[in-house]
Amino acid sequence: METLKEKTARGLFWGGMNNGVQQLIGLLAGILLARFLSPDDYGMIAMITIFSVVAIELQSSGFKTALTNLENPTPRDFNSVFWFNIVVSLGLYTILFFSAPLIAKFYNEPRLVPLCRYAFLGFFISSFSLAQSAWLFKNLRTKQQAKAGMTAIIVSNLTGVLMAWQGYAYWAIATQTNVYILVNTLMLWHYSPWRPTLSWDAEPVRRMFRFSVKIMASAILTQVNNNILNILLGRYYSAHQTGQYNQAYQWNYKASYTLQGMVQTVAQPVFVDLKSDSERQLRALRKLIRFTAFVSFPLLLGFSLVAKEFIVLAITAKWLTSAGYLQVLCVAGAVAPLSLVLSNLVISRGRSDIYMWSTLALGLCEIVVMLLLVPYGVSRMVIAFTLLNVVWLFVWHYFVRRLTGYSLSMLLADVLPFALTAAAVMLFTGWITSGLQSLWLLLIVRVVVAALLFIGIMRLAHAAILDECIQFIRRKKS
Repeated sequence: METLKEKTARGLFWGGMNNGVQQLIGLLAGILLARFLSPDDYGMIAMITIFSVVAIELQSSGFKTALTNLENPTPRDFNSVFWFNIVVSLGLYTILFFSAPLIAKFYNEPRLVPLCRYAFLGFFISSFSLAQSAWLFKNLRTKQQAKAGMTAIIVSNLTGVLMAWQGYAYWAIATQTNVYILVNTLMLWHYSPWRPTLSWDAEPVRRMFRFSVKIMASAILTQVNNNILNILLGRYYSAHQTGQYNQAYQWNYKASYTLQGMVQTVAQPVFVDLKSDSERQLRALRKLIRFTAFVSFPLLLGFSLVAKEFIVLAITAKWLTSAGYLQVLCVAGAVAPLSLVLSNLVISRGRSDIYMWSTLALGLCEIVVMLLLVPYGVSRMVIAFTLLNVVWLFVWHYFVRRLTGYSLSMLLADVLPFALTAAAVMLFTGWITSGLQSLWLLLIVRVVVAALLFIGIMRLAHAAILDECIQFIRRKKS
């Protein structure tokens, strides 16, 4: 029988495989879409994204996390959540369908009316898969989740690229999202052995609701926080400027989520399994923080180093403005997976109230600061957004320290060696390659030199996390 350590390693492997494949395919599709589509097309989608993601969180109501936090959820619990989600999502879609003209009026963009009604179908479709997804997640069936996600990303990206090539503009992006949700839903049904029954019992939903409603509120606030610039730029700036920022946001998200998705696959289930043993939970937390920092800082700071070359070569110079935004956002992207680990520890302790209030405070700070900076341009708003998200890592740490005794000195010891090494490597690599003129040569040389330097320094420093990763890979090969 697998130990928890083996399950965690397997979960990280399949979570990494899933997100790695998804982001690689997303990278290729993103390049093609950005070449076929204009900043205005991306701006149109960016304006309404917040409504879809908030509706998804309202529809799920935090019950996936609530089911995972139960030590032994029953089929009755899953069945209650399944039917609740479908009823709520149908009601939400009806409301948003008739609200489409109001959304279009807010942005002064009449074309948004039919786009909203089409794009919002996705969250209704997703309601049919939440219980299946929760079952797989709770039982650490990461391989099955990975297969579902990889299949969905391949089919949906092919659909989106073909539609963009045929001139369907922003409809291609909306269809891509809907196809992903539909295929992923079908695949989750295929892999999950749990099936709903026609009987519905409201008691499990009521029992979990006090916990889940705080998760739901926190998830909505997180989506607002992540999309605050898309909302404000869509309101106060043009679709073109919104599209330039959204392009940078999407690329930063792809890079950061490669790791976030991997960590998210195992963090909460593992912390829940260990919550009765505080010492083991703290050891697991520190090891996960070190692994996350070891991957996150070189990956995201390295992406920042080559952002200009990547943007111009991959999606042409028409997106050059987004390269500057991307360089800054990558700093926030490097810190985001660490905040995710800490927040999952808070949730595993049953403190959804802390999770909610901390997320709310971050959102309020972002809204106030962004509104104050609207007259001063997009660049300053992006810098302020990044700084706030870096600072909030220490807010999450404050709560984790109170719950586990994870001191600031421990956090710095786990994170700073990787963060400072990655930053120094990127600065040095940028300096020694600054004389190269060819963008292709500059991109390749910077990636190779930075990777070799970082790995070489880690080997010389005898970084334990690097040795463990190498040993795990060797075992997988054998």
